Amino acid sequence: MKPYRIVVAGCGGMSKAWIEYAVKREDTEIVGLVDLYKEHAEKMAAAYGLSCGAYTDVSEAIREGGANLVFDVTIPESHTTVTAKALELGCHVFGEKPMATSMEDARRIVGQAEASGRTYAVMQNRRYNPQIRAFRSLVSSGTIGEIGFVNADFFLGPHFGGFREAMESPLLLDMAIHTFDQARFITGKDPISVYCHEFNPAGSWYAGNAAAVCIFEYADGGVFCYRGSWASEGSPTSWEANWRISGSKGTALWDGTAAPFAEVKDPDAAAGFSSKFRRVEAELDWKGSSGHAGCLDEMFAALQEGRKPETVCTDNLRSMAMVYGALESAKEGRKVLL
Repeated sequence: MKPYRIVVAGCGGMSKAWIEYAVKREDTEIVGLVDLYKEHAEKMAAAYGLSCGAYTDVSEAIREGGANLVFDVTIPESHTTVTAKALELGCHVFGEKPMATSMEDARRIVGQAEASGRTYAVMQNRRYNPQIRAFRSLVSSGTIGEIGFVNADFFLGPHFGGFREAMESPLLLDMAIHTFDQARFITGKDPISVYCHEFNPAGSWYAGNAAAVCIFEYADGGVFCYRGSWASEGSPTSWEANWRISGSKGTALWDGTAAPFAEVKDPDAAAGFSSKFRRVEAELDWKGSSGHAGCLDEMFAALQEGRKPETVCTDNLRSMAMVYGALESAKEGRKVLL
């Protein structure tokens, strides 16, 4: 019997990356596929040559398959229910973001995970590529000095169709958590307050607010400014956002695709009206897998080593707080404490 016996809950398009990953590992076995529509689970099993059972109930799948790990790739509205059942039955849970559709539910499921002694980790795939790891190292090394002003621009125009185009706050609810989580990962800092204005720009094909400007404050007086739109046609940014972090000694830049770099004050240059700068290239020395595979590698490594994973639910709760704080601020037109 392999160490990790997995039930995959949710057989939509997102589940493919998770299933493909598990199939490649030598220490995992998929023992059940779950979907509201059993035929979807059966089709997914056939597509990957799996001999496991197909179910409509996650509890039944766990019990019959003897699972000890659940991949929760259901729709967001089902995450807390699926995760709660899995934890009750003694399973670890690796789940897609967001872990809940409200802060109340997020806090409740985090509390249940902590009480159970099981691991609940949340997918934050945008932490995993050589460029963002190099950017974080550039910032945390002190190369640009003390962080003062963090900026992220996210401008894209995806025509999804479907539920996103009908959402009340599609950008903040469905996408912004990635950039907010990246800001926490890169800087190592959690904000203490937020002021947010969200709106639906001219030409938008979304029913709800597809753009937002957020000002997050740090306890040390620094600021993280997020500008984003999902209805921006022309000159798109990367999905990883376009970053500019200003520090007391210089500025670090990353366009979300190329290698990051910094420009810092040259201490040997003569003083003048404008400082002289030297360029510092970031080292792309991270050898891990990118995207979903990188995050899943870390989750499994944490289980094997008996430690908390990097994206454990208690950490992800802080990224969730940024999202729901921004939504509350936009709704009430005031600064919100986090």
